Amino acid sequence: MEQAVIIHFQYGSTNLSRLFALEDKLEAAVKKANVGEYDGNEIATDGSDGFLYLYGPSADQIYAVIEPILKSTDFLRGAAVVRRYGPPDGSAPQTATTIGDASKP
Repeated sequence: MEQAVIIHFQYGSTNLSRLFALEDKLEAAVKKANVGEYDGNEIATDGSDGFLYLYGPSADQIYAVIEPILKSTDFLRGAAVVRRYGPPDGSAPQTATTIGDASKP
């Protein structure tokens, strides 16, 4: 069964260098921990918001590995993280978490 961690965040820039740096960290962390894989991003053409996708056998294990990275990334403050415990057909249970507080610097 493939589980997923999907992160929806506000970005606010068309300069994607910070996003690419984050992707490198996420990819390295999940690979090192052997908990799944980082699958990529979708970002609005105006840079306003985006999604990050990670997949593996346990959404909770993926989240445990990447949570410190997410919490230390300024543009992810206030991001919604969905852990999906099954296939993407809409029947799988999910949990949602918010990263930090978007109103605090």
